[in-house]
Amino acid sequence: MNALYTILLLIGSNIFMTLAWYGHLKLHQMHISTSWPLIGIIAFSWAIAFVEYSLQVPANRIGFEGNGGPFSLMQLKVMQEVISLVVFCVMANLMFQGQQLQWNHLAAFVCLILAVYFVFK
Repeated sequence: MNALYTILLLIGSNIFMTLAWYGHLKLHQMHISTSWPLIGIIAFSWAIAFVEYSLQVPANRIGFEGNGGPFSLMQLKVMQEVISLVVFCVMANLMFQGQQLQWNHLAAFVCLILAVYFVFK
């Protein structure tokens, strides 16, 4: 069960991470934040990142084998990176229309899937 909780928390964390890193670009595109000062945009992103960390830290604590979880540190990190890229691709396509996946992106995903396979061996 800890594995499932870890993965779900990582997915949630990465949704908020993507919003914190790139959401302000969408707000600018929509002319919502065009008059905000840079410090306001940074504070807005940090507020979102707080939620991200509130999910990321428990995910790592629950999932880490040193705390009774099923994953090594390397496994957690590789899973996090793959989840991060998958979430980013989905959200980029939802938030920013026209961000199409190319063959080289798919090739990179295959390499990431292989990385996950090898890290769990």
